[in-house]
Amino acid sequence: MAGLLLLAAMPAGAGPLVLTAMGDSLTQGYGLPAEQGFVPVLQDWLQTRGHDVRVINAGVSGDTTAGGAARIDWTLADAPDALIVALGGNDLLRGIDPAASRANLEAILTAAQKAGVPVLLAGLPAPGNYGPDFKRDFEAMYVDLASDWDALLHPDFLGPISDKASQGLSLSDLMQDDRIHPNAEGVRQIVDGIGPKVQQLLARTAQN
Repeated sequence: MAGLLLLAAMPAGAGPLVLTAMGDSLTQGYGLPAEQGFVPVLQDWLQTRGHDVRVINAGVSGDTTAGGAARIDWTLADAPDALIVALGGNDLLRGIDPAASRANLEAILTAAQKAGVPVLLAGLPAPGNYGPDFKRDFEAMYVDLASDWDALLHPDFLGPISDKASQGLSLSDLMQDDRIHPNAEGVRQIVDGIGPKVQQLLARTAQN
């Protein structure tokens, strides 16, 4: 009887959760066959673990936080159940003031909150070549914004790759020839790293 009541309470035609991954070329899957990119690999990772979810690729190669802020309303128009925001890499490459990047990410988080969409904010470590103040401010913006907007935080999208680099080890097994974008194995390890946080994000959809 309890099972019948549960089925009756479910909306007719309920489909999988829709998770949108908003980012740049790292999300888009630059340089890889479609099935080896971040989005399809993440979807397979989640489905293998029992999640009924469809992951939408909202990665735009070359995009900055400003580009993300400019298209967030369009991205949310599809009414996703949850949102991954993985932007900032191109801001780093261009040396954009972290204050500007922070304002752009805040605009994205504001829009998502208004739409009632839970967010996982994925950050990146800043290199030291812009100076200690830049590094401090860039890395802190992800921590601060996640706290201020009640978003989940994954501090380093490239986690396993960054960890290996910090040990001074070769990244040839994880990166494409451009030394910027992960290869298929790199993507697999990135997904293994961020996957548990994405599971927490999906759990938040049940609370909305």
